[in-house]
Amino acid sequence: MSEKMLKAAAERYRDSILPPYDKIMELENGFEAICAFSKAFSGGSVYVPSLRTIFKECIDQEIQEQHNGKNIRELVRAYGFSERYIRNLLR
Repeated sequence: MSEKMLKAAAERYRDSILPPYDKIMELENGFEAICAFSKAFSGGSVYVPSLRTIFKECIDQEIQEQHNGKNIRELVRAYGFSERYIRNLLR
């Protein structure tokens, strides 16, 4: 079956798409994202971590750059980490 035919069927019968792919389908370019994901990981078991985990190193670097020596509590509120985590990160 061609992707064009598959996309038409998927759009017509959205209620029949398996979770969590039904949620992905709702996104802009959702069908294309599902196709790319399936081609890359088809047949395997894939764990998808939270965005916070995926981008942890980026967030840590951002916190370090924003730290001015006096704004730990502000960083705690902004990033949702514990004060202990932020203090340990900054050491």
